[in-house]
Amino acid sequence: MPSTPRSRKSQTRGRADLVRLRRMSELEIARTSPSELADLPDDFWSDAVVVEPVAKRAISLRVDEDVLAWFKASGPRYQSRINAVLRSYMAHMRKHGRRRGAA
Repeated sequence: MPSTPRSRKSQTRGRADLVRLRRMSELEIARTSPSELADLPDDFWSDAVVVEPVAKRAISLRVDEDVLAWFKASGPRYQSRINAVLRSYMAHMRKHGRRRGAA
């Protein structure tokens, strides 16, 4: 099945349009930003650290139907949330010196 060209919108889904952002004035960025960002202190980003995303591997994973339905019901990026839960569990187990959970 031949692939179809993606639209520009689908190619940047989930990514900032840096070219467009660089052309915007500070005033325009402030005007179009979410309201929760309006009252950030001036030094909010001074200690910010760039975090590179971790490479992911596609796998096949069997999960209970109700578990999958629950994650999917919370909206897009449900697979990322499942990964976050697994990462949290892994971190907890590492912190407590256990290799795997109790059966």
